[in-house]
Amino acid sequence: MVVAAKKSAASKTVAKAATPKGTSRRSEKAPSVPEFSKADELKAYRRMLEIRRFEEKAGQMYGMGLIGGFCHLYIGQEAVVIGMQAALKDGDQVITGYRDHGHMLACGMDPKGVMAELTGRRGGYSKGKGGSMHMFSIEKGFFGGHGIVGAQVSLGTGLAFANRYRENDGVCLTYFGDGAANQGQVYESFNMAELWKLPVIFIIENNKYAMGTAVNRASAQTDFSKRGSSFNIPGEQVDGMDVRAVQAAGERAVEFARSGKGPYILEMLTYRYRGHSMSDPAKYRSKEEVQKMRTEHDPIEQVRARLLEKKWATEEELKAIDAEIRDTMNAAADFASHDPEPDPSELYTDILR
Repeated sequence: MVVAAKKSAASKTVAKAATPKGTSRRSEKAPSVPEFSKADELKAYRRMLEIRRFEEKAGQMYGMGLIGGFCHLYIGQEAVVIGMQAALKDGDQVITGYRDHGHMLACGMDPKGVMAELTGRRGGYSKGKGGSMHMFSIEKGFFGGHGIVGAQVSLGTGLAFANRYRENDGVCLTYFGDGAANQGQVYESFNMAELWKLPVIFIIENNKYAMGTAVNRASAQTDFSKRGSSFNIPGEQVDGMDVRAVQAAGERAVEFARSGKGPYILEMLTYRYRGHSMSDPAKYRSKEEVQKMRTEHDPIEQVRARLLEKKWATEEELKAIDAEIRDTMNAAADFASHDPEPDPSELYTDILR
């Protein structure tokens, strides 16, 4: 109860610092990062580690030739989706681009179904016909990975329009990257979202390199939180490697949108450890840079260190959690390797005429 009271008080303090419409938080003192309770830390540790171990297993299976096509891993960015998901409630929606496995797991989708879709099996979320970039779960509020760069931004805005039209109190999280942030349809969506005060959070996952070009070489304005300024959409930059900062920012943004004030932009400053996709050797950055991020800013290791420092968990307990998660992901990989492939007749189902 004491922890909950402190968290509530912190939330009220942050709420008082709300940014006036149309300005960026960059000009203000950044909100302090709220402390997590023991339960919050353990939950964040487990959920981020689930994504990390899933993606590592997916990378391994891709290398073995069990996964074909494209495969974009989320390793390093786990704090973004886990922090944001904690700010949602049932009935809210999530939509993203092609680096999407982490978002699926954060929404509560079964690792077996996700992995089976990667290997093209019947038990996959799209019956083995969609692959890495095309999975959906209406039950979990996940409206896809999308392979067309930036396409999900207009679709997410449409989901928010449906929420507003139906007056169902729902909010849509629309994720896209720093590369997609330069797409024209993004700004058409910004304009419509603000004009109609749609309940949508535009989350720019700035992992600094898009497909392989550093943001300062591709973007005239590298502070993506300001991208909505000309549309009077407020935005803020967030430490996307700290799950506590992400959750706090997510709660602010979701409250803003759900209360009828319109869209909000969150620029998540994050980092992917692997290349753009499994076929990308990532030679455009140094190994030292990647290692520095892993050593000093890893989102999972930060939580692990706090748990140990506060004596909320022992090394043995954290190893047990890791072993349990590894078993779950091994089981998902085994299922995805032995589940039957779709019958050829499935080629003619789920087609609009």
